[in-house]
Amino acid sequence: MQLFCMVTLLFNNEYLKPKVFPNIQTGGQAYATRSGLKGKGHCDMGGQAHTSIWMELLDFPLQGRLIKPRAQGLTMVIDKGLGLNETKDLLKTAGEYIDFLKLGFGTSGLYPNGLLEDKINLVKSFGVDIYPGGTFLEIAVLQGKLKEYLALVKELGYTAVEISDGTVKITPEVREQAISIALAYDLKVLTEVGNKNPQDRAEVGHYITQILRDLELGAFKVILEGRESGKGAGFYDPEGRFLADEVHQVLEAVGDPQLLIWEAPLKQQQQELILRFGPNVNLGNIAPAELLSLEALRVGLRGDTLRSVLQEV
Repeated sequence: MQLFCMVTLLFNNEYLKPKVFPNIQTGGQAYATRSGLKGKGHCDMGGQAHTSIWMELLDFPLQGRLIKPRAQGLTMVIDKGLGLNETKDLLKTAGEYIDFLKLGFGTSGLYPNGLLEDKINLVKSFGVDIYPGGTFLEIAVLQGKLKEYLALVKELGYTAVEISDGTVKITPEVREQAISIALAYDLKVLTEVGNKNPQDRAEVGHYITQILRDLELGAFKVILEGRESGKGAGFYDPEGRFLADEVHQVLEAVGDPQLLIWEAPLKQQQQELILRFGPNVNLGNIAPAELLSLEALRVGLRGDTLRSVLQEV
Protein backbone atom coordinates (compact mmCIF):
# COMPACT_ATOMS: atom_id res chain seq x y z
CA MET A 1 0.00 0.00 0.00
CA GLN A 2 1.36 3.42 -0.91
CA LEU A 3 1.51 6.13 1.69
CA PHE A 4 1.85 9.62 0.30
CA CYS A 5 2.83 12.48 2.57
CA MET A 6 1.06 15.72 1.82
CA VAL A 7 3.10 18.60 3.18
CA THR A 8 1.45 22.03 3.20
CA LEU A 9 3.77 25.00 3.61
CA LEU A 10 2.84 28.53 4.49
CA PHE A 11 5.18 29.60 1.67
CA ASN A 12 2.46 29.77 -0.98
CA ASN A 13 4.55 29.81 -4.14
CA GLU A 14 6.38 27.41 -6.44
CA TYR A 15 9.88 28.50 -5.44
CA LEU A 16 9.37 27.46 -1.84
CA LYS A 17 7.71 24.08 -2.22
CA PRO A 18 9.46 21.03 -0.70
CA LYS A 19 11.97 19.21 -2.89
CA VAL A 20 14.46 16.40 -2.65
CA PHE A 21 17.71 17.65 -1.19
CA PRO A 22 20.56 17.67 -3.71
CA ASN A 23 23.92 16.00 -3.26
CA ILE A 24 26.28 18.94 -2.89
CA GLN A 25 29.95 19.12 -1.96
CA THR A 26 30.49 22.14 0.27
CA GLY A 27 33.64 23.13 2.13
CA GLY A 28 35.03 19.61 2.02
CA GLN A 29 31.97 18.09 3.67
CA ALA A 30 29.24 16.26 1.83
CA TYR A 31 25.54 16.86 1.86
CA ALA A 32 24.00 13.42 1.68
CA THR A 33 20.77 13.02 -0.21
CA ARG A 34 17.59 12.37 1.68
CA SER A 35 17.21 8.63 1.18
CA GLY A 36 14.20 7.37 3.04
CA LEU A 37 15.27 5.11 5.92
CA LYS A 38 18.63 4.13 4.42
CA GLY A 39 22.01 4.82 5.96
CA LYS A 40 23.29 4.84 9.50
CA GLY A 41 22.29 7.38 12.08
CA HIS A 42 25.53 6.88 14.00
CA CYS A 43 27.45 9.95 12.88
CA ASP A 44 30.22 12.32 13.82
CA MET A 45 28.81 15.53 15.29
CA GLY A 46 30.63 18.31 17.09
CA GLY A 47 33.92 16.79 15.96
CA GLN A 48 33.28 13.74 18.15
CA ALA A 49 31.51 10.46 17.61
CA HIS A 50 27.83 10.64 18.37
CA THR A 51 27.60 8.09 21.17
CA SER A 52 23.86 7.71 21.65
CA ILE A 53 23.23 4.04 22.26
CA TRP A 54 19.88 4.39 20.49
CA MET A 55 21.50 5.55 17.26
CA GLU A 56 23.76 2.50 17.29
CA LEU A 57 20.53 0.58 16.82
CA LEU A 58 18.43 2.94 14.70
CA ASP A 59 19.06 5.15 11.67
CA PHE A 60 18.38 8.86 11.37
CA PRO A 61 15.35 8.90 9.02
CA LEU A 62 16.35 12.29 7.55
CA GLN A 63 19.89 11.85 6.29
CA GLY A 64 22.66 14.32 5.55
CA ARG A 65 23.09 16.34 8.74
CA LEU A 66 26.49 18.04 8.67
CA ILE A 67 28.99 17.73 11.51
CA LYS A 68 30.81 20.45 13.42
CA PRO A 69 32.81 22.44 12.60
CA ARG A 70 30.48 23.45 9.77
CA ALA A 71 29.62 26.54 7.75
CA GLN A 72 26.08 25.36 7.03
CA GLY A 73 23.36 23.76 9.07
CA LEU A 74 24.08 26.32 11.78
CA THR A 75 22.00 26.65 14.93
CA MET A 76 22.06 29.91 16.85
CA VAL A 77 20.67 29.79 20.39
CA ILE A 78 19.31 32.91 22.07
CA ASP A 79 20.33 33.13 25.71
CA LYS A 80 18.19 35.56 27.70
CA GLY A 81 20.04 35.12 30.99
CA LEU A 82 21.23 31.59 31.71
CA GLY A 83 23.45 31.26 34.75
CA LEU A 84 26.87 29.66 34.54
CA ASN A 85 25.67 26.25 35.75
CA GLU A 86 22.67 26.33 33.42
CA THR A 87 24.97 27.18 30.53
CA LYS A 88 27.29 24.30 31.40
CA ASP A 89 24.34 21.91 31.57
CA LEU A 90 23.12 23.11 28.17
CA LEU A 91 26.54 22.70 26.58
CA LYS A 92 27.18 19.27 28.11
CA THR A 93 23.76 18.08 26.96
CA ALA A 94 23.63 19.62 23.50
CA GLY A 95 26.80 21.56 22.75
CA GLU A 96 27.43 19.46 19.66
CA TYR A 97 24.25 20.92 18.13
CA ILE A 98 25.04 24.60 18.88
CA ASP A 99 27.13 26.78 16.57
CA PHE A 100 26.39 30.24 18.01
CA LEU A 101 25.20 31.40 21.41
CA LYS A 102 23.77 34.93 21.39
CA LEU A 103 23.49 36.82 24.65
CA GLY A 104 20.18 38.39 23.71
CA PHE A 105 19.48 42.12 23.44
CA GLY A 106 21.69 44.06 25.87
CA THR A 107 21.89 41.38 28.57
CA SER A 108 25.69 41.31 28.24
CA GLY A 109 25.71 44.58 30.19
CA LEU A 110 23.92 43.06 33.18
CA TYR A 111 26.32 40.27 34.18
CA PRO A 112 28.44 40.77 37.32
CA ASN A 113 32.12 41.56 36.78
CA GLY A 114 34.06 38.38 36.08
CA LEU A 115 31.02 36.20 35.50
CA LEU A 116 30.61 37.41 31.92
CA GLU A 117 34.20 36.45 31.07
CA ASP A 118 33.73 33.07 32.78
CA LYS A 119 30.63 32.44 30.67
CA ILE A 120 32.33 33.50 27.44
CA ASN A 121 35.28 31.19 28.14
CA LEU A 122 32.99 28.32 29.07
CA VAL A 123 31.03 28.60 25.82
CA LYS A 124 34.21 28.79 23.74
CA SER A 125 35.61 25.70 25.47
CA PHE A 126 32.78 23.71 23.89
CA GLY A 127 33.60 24.93 20.40
CA VAL A 128 30.67 27.35 20.25
CA ASP A 129 30.89 30.95 19.01
CA ILE A 130 29.44 33.58 21.35
CA TYR A 131 28.37 37.16 20.73
CA PRO A 132 26.26 39.97 22.23
CA GLY A 133 22.88 40.81 20.76
CA GLY A 134 22.60 43.36 17.98
CA THR A 135 20.55 45.78 20.09
CA PHE A 136 23.61 46.30 22.29
CA LEU A 137 25.62 47.47 19.27
CA GLU A 138 22.78 49.75 18.21
CA ILE A 139 22.93 51.44 21.63
CA ALA A 140 26.68 51.90 21.21
CA VAL A 141 26.12 53.54 17.81
CA LEU A 142 23.40 55.75 19.29
CA GLN A 143 25.85 56.94 21.96
CA GLY A 144 28.73 57.45 19.50
CA LYS A 145 30.83 54.60 20.92
CA LEU A 146 30.97 52.05 18.10
CA LYS A 147 34.77 51.75 18.02
CA GLU A 148 35.01 51.40 21.80
CA TYR A 149 32.19 48.83 21.78
CA LEU A 150 33.89 46.61 19.20
CA ALA A 151 37.22 46.91 21.00
CA LEU A 152 35.59 45.71 24.24
CA VAL A 153 33.83 42.87 22.42
CA LYS A 154 37.25 41.65 21.32
CA GLU A 155 38.87 42.25 24.71
CA LEU A 156 36.23 40.28 26.58
CA GLY A 157 36.77 37.27 24.32
CA TYR A 158 33.62 37.17 22.22
CA THR A 159 34.25 35.41 18.92
CA ALA A 160 31.52 37.07 16.83
CA VAL A 161 29.46 40.23 16.62
CA GLU A 162 25.99 41.08 15.33
CA ILE A 163 25.54 44.28 13.34
CA SER A 164 21.90 45.30 13.03
CA ASP A 165 19.58 48.27 12.80
CA GLY A 166 16.35 46.69 13.94
CA THR A 167 15.50 49.54 16.32
CA VAL A 168 18.11 52.29 15.89
CA LYS A 169 18.58 53.72 12.42
CA ILE A 170 22.17 53.26 11.27
CA THR A 171 23.54 54.83 8.09
CA PRO A 172 25.10 52.60 5.42
CA GLU A 173 28.45 54.27 6.13
CA VAL A 174 28.36 53.38 9.83
CA ARG A 175 27.20 49.85 9.02
CA GLU A 176 30.14 49.42 6.66
CA GLN A 177 32.52 50.86 9.25
CA ALA A 178 31.24 48.40 11.86
CA ILE A 179 31.80 45.45 9.52
CA SER A 180 35.30 46.65 8.64
CA ILE A 181 36.38 47.16 12.26
CA ALA A 182 34.93 43.82 13.38
CA LEU A 183 36.73 41.97 10.61
CA ALA A 184 39.98 43.72 11.56
CA TYR A 185 39.49 42.29 15.06
CA ASP A 186 39.08 38.82 13.50
CA LEU A 187 35.48 38.55 14.70
CA LYS A 188 32.89 36.57 12.76
CA VAL A 189 30.48 39.15 11.43
CA LEU A 190 26.78 38.38 11.47
CA THR A 191 24.65 41.18 10.09
CA GLU A 192 20.89 41.36 10.40
CA VAL A 193 18.19 42.81 8.16
CA GLY A 194 14.57 43.54 9.02
CA ASN A 195 12.87 45.63 11.65
CA LYS A 196 11.53 44.60 15.05
CA ASN A 197 8.49 46.87 14.79
CA PRO A 198 6.26 46.33 11.71
CA GLN A 199 5.65 50.09 11.61
CA ASP A 200 9.32 50.53 10.71
CA ARG A 201 9.28 48.00 7.88
CA ALA A 202 11.07 49.15 4.73
CA GLU A 203 10.61 48.02 1.15
CA VAL A 204 12.06 44.58 0.51
CA GLY A 205 14.47 46.09 -2.02
CA HIS A 206 16.15 47.95 0.85
CA TYR A 207 16.80 44.69 2.68
CA ILE A 208 18.09 43.01 -0.46
CA THR A 209 20.56 45.84 -1.01
CA GLN A 210 21.72 45.52 2.61
CA ILE A 211 22.18 41.74 2.32
CA LEU A 212 24.19 41.88 -0.88
CA ARG A 213 26.36 44.74 0.37
CA ASP A 214 27.02 43.07 3.74
CA LEU A 215 28.11 39.86 2.02
CA GLU A 216 30.31 41.81 -0.36
CA LEU A 217 32.01 43.50 2.61
CA GLY A 218 32.76 40.14 4.24
CA ALA A 219 29.84 39.26 6.50
CA PHE A 220 29.88 35.56 7.37
CA LYS A 221 26.09 35.25 7.27
CA VAL A 222 23.11 37.60 7.16
CA ILE A 223 20.34 37.04 9.70
CA LEU A 224 16.71 37.55 8.69
CA GLU A 225 14.94 39.24 11.60
CA GLY A 226 12.26 37.32 13.48
CA ARG A 227 12.73 38.38 17.10
CA GLU A 228 12.37 35.84 19.90
CA SER A 229 8.61 35.67 19.34
CA GLY A 230 8.64 34.88 15.62
CA LYS A 231 5.54 37.02 15.13
CA GLY A 232 4.91 40.44 13.61
CA ALA A 233 8.57 41.28 13.00
CA GLY A 234 11.03 41.07 10.16
CA PHE A 235 9.78 38.60 7.60
CA TYR A 236 6.80 37.27 9.60
CA ASP A 237 3.21 38.38 9.85
CA PRO A 238 1.47 38.74 13.24
CA GLU A 239 0.56 35.03 13.22
CA GLY A 240 4.12 33.89 12.62
CA ARG A 241 3.62 33.11 8.94
CA PHE A 242 6.29 34.00 6.41
CA LEU A 243 5.72 37.07 4.26
CA ALA A 244 5.96 34.85 1.21
CA ASP A 245 6.42 37.49 -1.47
CA GLU A 246 9.21 39.25 0.44
CA VAL A 247 10.97 35.97 1.25
CA HIS A 248 10.72 34.94 -2.39
CA GLN A 249 12.30 38.18 -3.57
CA VAL A 250 15.15 37.85 -1.07
CA LEU A 251 15.89 34.28 -2.15
CA GLU A 252 15.78 35.22 -5.81
CA ALA A 253 18.28 38.02 -5.24
CA VAL A 254 20.65 36.19 -2.90
CA GLY A 255 20.64 32.91 -4.81
CA ASP A 256 22.21 30.74 -2.11
CA PRO A 257 19.97 30.34 0.96
CA GLN A 258 22.95 29.10 2.97
CA LEU A 259 24.20 32.68 3.12
CA LEU A 260 21.24 33.43 5.38
CA ILE A 261 20.33 32.57 8.97
CA TRP A 262 16.59 32.44 9.52
CA GLU A 263 15.43 33.56 12.95
CA ALA A 264 12.78 30.88 13.43
CA PRO A 265 11.82 30.42 17.08
CA LEU A 266 8.52 28.64 16.33
CA LYS A 267 8.28 24.95 15.46
CA GLN A 268 6.07 25.56 12.43
CA GLN A 269 8.73 27.89 11.00
CA GLN A 270 11.56 25.44 11.68
CA GLN A 271 9.60 22.61 10.12
CA GLU A 272 8.83 24.54 6.95
CA LEU A 273 12.41 25.63 6.47
CA ILE A 274 13.78 22.12 7.02
CA LEU A 275 11.28 20.62 4.59
CA ARG A 276 12.16 23.22 1.98
CA PHE A 277 15.94 23.48 2.36
CA GLY A 278 16.87 20.24 4.11
CA PRO A 279 18.39 19.45 7.52
CA ASN A 280 21.27 21.89 7.01
CA VAL A 281 19.30 25.13 6.82
CA ASN A 282 20.71 27.81 9.14
CA LEU A 283 18.32 28.59 11.99
CA GLY A 284 18.49 31.15 14.78
CA ASN A 285 16.80 32.47 17.91
CA ILE A 286 16.30 28.94 19.17
CA ALA A 287 15.37 28.80 22.85
CA PRO A 288 17.71 26.61 24.93
CA ALA A 289 14.82 24.36 25.96
CA GLU A 290 13.93 23.80 22.29
CA LEU A 291 17.40 22.85 21.09
CA LEU A 292 17.06 19.06 21.15
CA SER A 293 13.55 19.35 19.73
CA LEU A 294 14.95 21.27 16.77
CA GLU A 295 17.72 18.75 16.20
CA ALA A 296 15.09 16.00 16.24
CA LEU A 297 13.26 17.88 13.48
CA ARG A 298 16.48 18.18 11.49
CA VAL A 299 17.15 14.43 11.45
CA GLY A 300 13.59 13.11 11.24
CA LEU A 301 13.18 12.06 14.87
CA ARG A 302 9.86 13.93 15.13
CA GLY A 303 6.72 12.99 13.28
CA ASP A 304 6.56 16.41 11.59
CA THR A 305 9.63 15.71 9.44
CA LEU A 306 9.54 11.91 9.62
CA ARG A 307 6.40 12.04 7.46
CA SER A 308 8.39 13.65 4.66
CA VAL A 309 10.61 10.60 4.21
CA LEU A 310 7.89 7.97 4.31
CA GLN A 311 7.13 6.86 0.77
CA GLU A 312 5.64 3.43 1.26
CA VAL A 313 4.78 0.93 3.96
